Amino acid sequence: MSHLDLSADVATLTEQLVNIESVSRNEQAIADAVQAALEPLEHLIVTRHGHTVVARTDLGRGERVVIAGHLDTVPLNDNLPARREQRPDGDLLHGLGTCDMKGGDAVMLRLAATVPEPNRDVTFIFYEAEEIDEQYNGLKHLAASNPELMVADFAILMEPSNAGVEAGCQGTLRVDVRTHGERAHSARSWKGVNAIHAAADVLARLQQYEARRPVIDGLEYHEGLNAVFIRGGVAGNVLPDECVVEVNFRFAPDRSEAEAADFVRDFFEGYDVEVTDSAPGALPGLDVPAAKAFLAAVGGEAHPKFGWTDVARFTALGVPAVNFGPGDPLLAHKQEEFVPVEEIERCEVLLRGWLGGDA
Repeated sequence: MSHLDLSADVATLTEQLVNIESVSRNEQAIADAVQAALEPLEHLIVTRHGHTVVARTDLGRGERVVIAGHLDTVPLNDNLPARREQRPDGDLLHGLGTCDMKGGDAVMLRLAATVPEPNRDVTFIFYEAEEIDEQYNGLKHLAASNPELMVADFAILMEPSNAGVEAGCQGTLRVDVRTHGERAHSARSWKGVNAIHAAADVLARLQQYEARRPVIDGLEYHEGLNAVFIRGGVAGNVLPDECVVEVNFRFAPDRSEAEAADFVRDFFEGYDVEVTDSAPGALPGLDVPAAKAFLAAVGGEAHPKFGWTDVARFTALGVPAVNFGPGDPLLAHKQEEFVPVEEIERCEVLLRGWLGGDA
């Protein structure tokens, strides 16, 4: 079994985590290592749920917070093992998962090991299968089997956010917009109706779309409506009788999934519109006391999260949540993925101070 040294500095611990390959659906080794590292700590109650590990304090504090991070990564791309690059302006740690999000996991492990009496009770959740279809998602399974383990006054998801606070997240909706025609031989095209040509109006409407930019809790979100796939055709000499434009709608968290679907149906009035996938957004929740205290402790300015993250799963349980982790989200999934060591260290220091641990 791979060994994790929780007494090591957070950058070294990140490197140890990165070097345990954990592509989605292959998280047993890393979950075993995390469980083995945490179980000897007497101040924690450690439980295992599939390849998701939960470690929590039970000190009777007046407030409970959840800090969560996923253990899996996207597939290998010739980017293991981890490699540390020494630079005059600060070292970088390269390798699969350094940014998304084993730097954040390392911060969680250091806090779990070295802050035995936090000023608020803490639940640490190291979960599986975030990078693939949600049917495998460890947080989704935990919310279904043991929702009490996710209930808290506030939650932090250690997704990469450049060591700043990104609040809430936008929802996402995918629809198929269909146009219909009539097949005919292309040599006698006037005898039929070309469904692909009919899709021109669908694309024209998308070109004319003006994004809504609502301000929620002082944060400006930015919606987006875009064609992401188009498919149709029968043969090289046949007019197609159907064309499908797949459209993705990223909607602000003040809309429900139903409201988002209604908007898209109205936008494409006159067409056959089928919802194929949907996930709710998450309101920032920055007005609750726990969130205010967190922002005051870590400093800086909160920003909106435009992409979808698992903070929405906490919001669905009535728990306000933010994204806060080391690394640039634009580097996630890239072969050249890396994380600045300074950002990992800063996240640890800020969260340690917020939890009342020694500097």
